[in-house]
Amino acid sequence: MRAAVRLALIVASTALPMLASAQTQAVSALPVFNFPQSSVTFQTGDTWSANGQTFRLYGVQSCIRGTIFTNAAQKRTDCGEASVAYLAALVRDAKPRCTAIAKAAATPVIFAVCAVHIGSNTLDLGTVLITQGFAFAATDATGKPTKIEYAVAESEASRSKRGLWAASDLPHPSRILMNAARAARPQ
Repeated sequence: MRAAVRLALIVASTALPMLASAQTQAVSALPVFNFPQSSVTFQTGDTWSANGQTFRLYGVQSCIRGTIFTNAAQKRTDCGEASVAYLAALVRDAKPRCTAIAKAAATPVIFAVCAVHIGSNTLDLGTVLITQGFAFAATDATGKPTKIEYAVAESEASRSKRGLWAASDLPHPSRILMNAARAARPQ
């Protein structure tokens, strides 16, 4: 689990802060695209790669792979894998259309927001993941949510005990990342 937390900390500490800095650039070459339905690799419940390019949902934080929770069947299972499975199912069923909003210069990641069609409704993919309890609102280095709407959705999912929130031992990724960042700071 420590390796997974370290990897997640590195990704979070390098990618999200860059969105607020001059090291990000607007993406114009690929502004709107369909989420690939084949030849896609889900790295986490918020990050995927296709055609040699890595994409990440802006403002969304999935469970960290290698962290464990107890599911409804009382089986201890990988929380990150549960986030990945839910994202993959949504992509398969709802066929998102995404808009690239920024590209992190130091890491080859394109941040995107995606829309899904469920019935006659068009919904934000990040909101669906978070309200159903299979992802969380990403936070900046100070612990503030990068998208306030996602923090509100997370609060509602937590209160209603939806998805992963039903587990009493949910390994909340933002708390894990914040604790790891604090521990890594020089004293």
